[in-house]
Order: sequence, then structure tokens, then C-alpha cells
Amino acid sequence: MEQLKHECGVAMVRLLKPLEYYHNKYGSWMYGLNKLYLLMEKQHNRGQEGAGLACVKLEAHTGEEYMFRERAMGTGAITEIFDAVYRNYKDISPQELNDPFYAKSRLPFAGELYLGHLRYSTTGKSGISYIHPFLRRNNWRAKNLALCGNFNLTNVDTIFEEITSIGQHPRKYSDTYIMLEQMGHRLDREIERLYQQYEKEGLRGMDITHAIEEHVDLSNMLRKCSPQWDGGYVICGLTGSGEAFSVRDPWGIRPAFYYADDEIVVLASERPVIQTVMNVQLDDVKELDPGQALLVNKKGEWRTATIMEPKERKACSFERIYFSRGSDADIYKERKSLGHNLVGSILKAVNYDLKHTVFSFIPNTAEVAYYGMLEGVNEYLNHRKMERISQAQELSADELKDILSMSVRTEKVAIKDIKLRTFIAEGNTRNDLAAHVYDITYGSLNPNEDNLVVIDDSIVRGTTLRQSIIGILDRLHPKKIVVVSSSPQVRYPDYYGIDMSKMKEFIAFRAAIELLRERGMENLIMETYTKAKEQQQKTDGVLVNYVKDIYAPFTNEEISAKIAEILTPKGTRAAVEIVYQDIEGLHASCPNHKGDWYFSGDYPTPGGTRLVNQAYINYIEGEI
Repeated sequence: MEQLKHECGVAMVRLLKPLEYYHNKYGSWMYGLNKLYLLMEKQHNRGQEGAGLACVKLEAHTGEEYMFRERAMGTGAITEIFDAVYRNYKDISPQELNDPFYAKSRLPFAGELYLGHLRYSTTGKSGISYIHPFLRRNNWRAKNLALCGNFNLTNVDTIFEEITSIGQHPRKYSDTYIMLEQMGHRLDREIERLYQQYEKEGLRGMDITHAIEEHVDLSNMLRKCSPQWDGGYVICGLTGSGEAFSVRDPWGIRPAFYYADDEIVVLASERPVIQTVMNVQLDDVKELDPGQALLVNKKGEWRTATIMEPKERKACSFERIYFSRGSDADIYKERKSLGHNLVGSILKAVNYDLKHTVFSFIPNTAEVAYYGMLEGVNEYLNHRKMERISQAQELSADELKDILSMSVRTEKVAIKDIKLRTFIAEGNTRNDLAAHVYDITYGSLNPNEDNLVVIDDSIVRGTTLRQSIIGILDRLHPKKIVVVSSSPQVRYPDYYGIDMSKMKEFIAFRAAIELLRERGMENLIMETYTKAKEQQQKTDGVLVNYVKDIYAPFTNEEISAKIAEILTPKGTRAAVEIVYQDIEGLHASCPNHKGDWYFSGDYPTPGGTRLVNQAYINYIEGEI
């Protein structure tokens, strides 16, 4: 599958002991900082556009900095930000650097709270100013807020209007900035409420400050803000006074996992990352429930709280297919199941001729689905062997040998040879490089005799298939190329954190449009536009995804055949067929992750439905 630059990752660390504790037990006061680095590096797959970290120091004196941040852009951002942190220590003597008391009193980023973020742009906006964590500064420690998240809100306009109506003036029009100001305002109100309470009780000066910091309850802030958020999200934050939180959307769209013991609380977007970094077992890591928040106060006391009533669970299935690390125990099983469920369709595509069929995969995320596919084919072969043996009254040695020799033919056919560097090539030169991103193992097929089955995790745009994979596989001279997608046809955009927003980018949509035109059904294209346009002008009523009408006249097989036709390069000698997973197979493989709007068009929130209709309107108006 072509790379999707669309998913963010979060990491949060809260140390529950003084820095000297970790120095004495683990040999370094940098224990928390090092854990954050590992949590981020092991989630590098989730965000390669940029990275950032924030740190809060609990024991800073007045007049001393207590909140720190580093951000960087590019694929090497993690290394860059940590290099920047460690440069603060380059002129420090070994004795001082090895002294936790010196560190926490004098050194930046020597704190107890850490926040990390890996970013992919989901809104088309990029640059260092859009890289998390974001900071909202104030002269009161408790009013300082660092914020990051894996999210995309569908109702930015509504929230923008709400916060500007009370007089706020966000510096930028983006969901993160607007959310920062919205939450910051509510945090301010919470602090001011406590200030008035303790002032009435007779407290003054720093006594009021200490009382506020001891009793801030961030759940109040979250309960005020979160009902207005439409989208999928995991939001993490730190305050300058030492509170930490993470909250998950009530549909459970975006993932979050945490681990806590008497030394540390950690949270990350992926479970196996925590298992590896903390060296703990699967059952030790908990999933943050939909609508739930993980809260840690200044004292280091942690709890979970229901912030919003959970909705129908719509955890993202694309997380399981593609984004998340396949080392997760459940994801590994699910990806194998996705491959296994496709065996019937694959056998039909090669006319059950396994003697002349070679199986392989497109590197690298489809590899686990490939193993599941092989298991399924082996089960079929074992069944065939049993049939032949049970039906024969007597077998000769040669006949028995022939039966036992029935096996799945596997080869490593496709090799990802280079990583395309677009900055060194443009235009036709770039296209030529793209065509050679993959290479093949020559001699792995019997030319003009063998079918070739290759499985990929998904086919979204089809660019890599058309520009590289099919053409390079055809050089092996297979009789037929069967490209298998472990996911269903990606038909609809995502608006909850993955940057797939334009209808024309989807090969399934383009195929449906071509079929409509070929069959004289062009009127449906404009009829759908009219219905979508009329609905967008309404402020009430049930929202309908009218884009479904574009696909409705055709079977999945008809659309797949048209996709194969579009993606087959001119001059390809082999027949090409594309086999997709169906939605039933997806649900059977990922039973706890019903978020399938990419494939079904059934968006879990009203904002998703409104935006898919808008995407179709934009497509038509761009074509007119």
C-alpha cells in the first residue's frame, strides 16, 4: 500500500517518585525522559511529519522556569528534539549531571511530567507552529496548559463561534489552537472558582496558590468542553502546577492505552509499545474506555473517570489493518484472520489451480495477513488430500506421493528496494523513480504458466499499484496477477485523524464514476450533488450520506473489475484481477472494532456525514 501520512501518536509519562529515587534504583534521574523517548521512537510509524515534547518540573522555585517544550519537523524529528534537550547538558560537569538534586533545581527538562507527540498533518496545515504540544502560558502555574492529541474535529466552525462569542480571540483557525483556547478558558474559570473559594476562607498569597494546586479537578474542565467535540480523539495535557490528563472520544474511534504502578503512570497510542518499554505483560496494560479520562493530580494520585457517556463503540478498524503495530497480540491475530477470510475468493480467482499458483505479499504491513492467507490455503489443500485418500480404494506409491506433494507455493516475489526521495527528482524523473520503488525476485515463477497472488493491506488510491507494483510483477511473465486487499474497498473519506478527505483520491470512487458514465447513468452524479447540496443548507433533521448513491447501482465485484482495469498499466501482458475483503469478513476478523466508515459510509458522528457530503460537493464543483 502507498504510504498514508495520516495518523498521530501520543505518549505521556508521570513519575510518582522524586528524581533521586530513579537515580538510586535505575542509575539515572533521566528515567522518565528516557521512557518518553522509547515510547515515541517505538511509535514512529504513527507520525513522521514532526514531533514535540513538553515537560513540567514540580519543585521549581518562584522566578525559575518550570515548563519546557521542544518541537521539530521532518522524519528525524524525534532524534532532533531529544538532541536539543541533551544539548542543555553538554557543558555540565559529569558530577553535576549525575546529581539528581542539582538536576531538578538547575537543569531544564529535569521534571516529573512529560508529554510527547508524533504528528501527521490531518488538515493540510503544516509548519512548526502546528506541531504539538501547544502551550498556553499564564503567570499562574495552574493556568498554564500543554496540549497534544491524536484527533481531528469535524465541527471546528461551531467551537470557533462558541469561544469567540464570549470574547476570545484565537491566534489561528485550526482545531488544535481552538481546542487549546477553549480548554484554557475553562481551566481559567476552574482556577478562579477555587481562588474565590479560598479567599473567602481567609487564605492569602502563596497559601491560596498552594490550596488551588492541591484541589484542581481537571475533570470539571473536560466535562465542560468535551460535549462540544465532534470527532475521534485522544487528547493529552499537562498543567504548569503538575496535573496530567488524557481523554478519549465517547465512540472509542482513536486508541489509547495506559499502565500504572507505584513508580510511574504512562499512556500511549499503542499497547505493545507500553509492554516493551515498561517490560510488562499484556494484562498489565489497560485500554482507556470510550468517553473515559485518565487523571493524575499534583500529588501523583491517579484515577480514571467517565467524562462523557460512551456511545455505540466505533473503534477504528483501519488502526487494526494498517496503522497500529502488528506486534500487538490481538492485532496480530486479526491481521491473520483478514488474510484467512479471503481464501475462498482467491481460490476462485485462480480457478483452484494451486499447482500453477505462487503466493506472496507486498512489503511490509501485509506480511501478517499473508501468513493467515497461507494457513487458509493449507487448510483447503489438507481437505483436498483427505478427500482424495478417502475416495480411493487403493493407492499406489506414486499416487500417494502425488497427493502428499500437494503444497502451497510461496516465494518472496516483491522487494521494497528504495525509499523514494521526492526532493531529488520531479516530473517525469520522479515518476520513473516511483516505478522502481519495488523490485522482483527473478526466476521465482514459471513464465507464462504460473498465476501470481500478492496480498496488500489495503488499496486506497492505487497509485503504487499502477505506477510500480503491477508493472514490475508483470516482468516475471505470470499468466495472471491477482492483487488481494486485506481491507474492503476504501470508498469514503475519514475526518477523525486520518488525512483522506478528497473524493477523487479514492480509486473505488473513480471506478464507480466511470461505470456510471459508461452505462449512461450520468444523471445520478448530478442528482446526488443536488441532494447533498440541499441537505447542507439545512440546520436540522437526520443527516444522510448521499455519496452512497454513487456506489449503489453496482456490485462489489463490478467495482473491483473496473478498479483493476484502471490500475493496469498499458502494455501489461498478464491478466489482472483485484480481490477485496468484504465488510462481513472485516467485522469477523476485527469484532471489537466496528468503525468501518471508510468502507461502509456509516459515520459514527453527525460531523462525519456532513463532511462526506461536502467532499462530494467539492468534487462536483471542482469538475464543473
